Parts: sequence; structure tokens; C-alpha cells
Amino acid sequence: MFWYEEEVRLLEKRIQKEIIEPDNVVFYGSSSIRLWTGLAQDFPEYKPVNLGFGGSTLAACAWFFDRLVLPAHPTSLIFYAGDNDLGDGRHPEEVYLFFCAFAEKMARQLPGVRLAFMAIKASPARWNLVDRIRFANEMIRKKIAELPFCVYIDVHTPMLDAAGKPRRELFEADGLHLSKAGYQLWKQVLLQHPEIF
Repeated sequence: MFWYEEEVRLLEKRIQKEIIEPDNVVFYGSSSIRLWTGLAQDFPEYKPVNLGFGGSTLAACAWFFDRLVLPAHPTSLIFYAGDNDLGDGRHPEEVYLFFCAFAEKMARQLPGVRLAFMAIKASPARWNLVDRIRFANEMIRKKIAELPFCVYIDVHTPMLDAAGKPRRELFEADGLHLSKAGYQLWKQVLLQHPEIF
């Protein structure tokens, strides 16, 4: 986890400086969250806090939970991770176990705070992993169905075209990160779940 330290320390400083009031809608996770630069404009009524950090795995998000999520005082946590774990060669079962550890931390340390897990997206750059992505998503979806205060947000399906392949316009040129259109789709999907805000 050492190579995340610099960015995590910068986030810690920003939390100390900017987050004074409790009751925040916190967006947490990998670069798909970090690069959502229009988050405040997309959800102005919720005053969202962006705590994404680049390249982060689901395992890293669980590791830095105490340092980043707890001091932000979330009323709800919107969470995207797992993409990089699979990209690094982790098995879907490992990603599932990392999610279970994360959800257990939420239940123990933030009881009653809603956790919204955004499904792992299938991107052109990682299309070779699509079966692993689907398997991880399905295991996590089933686990979430058993958990109180937890919601599964399916952003995976609407990002596919009629042939079941990733919609190219939703991604930047690298085929991995979201374009402006991709973030607009995520916004629309999230707004269909008012219970998470």
C-alpha cells in the first residue's frame, strides 16, 4: 500500500481543511471516482465529497478506510473499486472477499450509514477480463442482497451496447477511464436510486 501514501496524505490534509460539517455524501474509490471532476456540479444538492485516489484497488480502499472515510463523516458512501484488482491479476473471489471486508468495516464503524457499491464496469481496455468482472459483480450483488444499509448499483449493464460490448463513447481514448458521456450515464443511474443520498 506504500505507493498510495503520497496521494492519501494529500486527501487527509484536504479532509482536515475542508470537511468541517458532518453528514456528507462521500464518493470513494479508484481513479474512476478521482477523475469525476464534475461531481459537485452533477450533484449540487448533496455537496459530494470526492475521495477517489488513482490506481486504487478494493483492497487499498479497505486499507485506508480509517484514514479517509471515517474523518469525512459520511451519511452515505458511494463506492467504486474492484476494476484495478482484476486488472492486477486478482481472482474474482479475492475481490469478493475484499468487498466483504470493506462492508464489515462499514457495519462495525459506521452503523446505519448507507453503502452504495457501483458495479465493476467492463471497459474496452479490459474486455479480456469481462467474465471475471461479471463473476465478481454477481458475487458482490448476492452478498449485498443480504446486507442492511447496502445497495448494489448496476452501472455495468447500461454501459454495454446492443451487442453486449462496451459503448465506446463512454470512455476516453485509453479505453479505460470514463469520458464526459460516461460520467453523465453514471449520474443518471445514481439518480435512479434516491435512497442512497
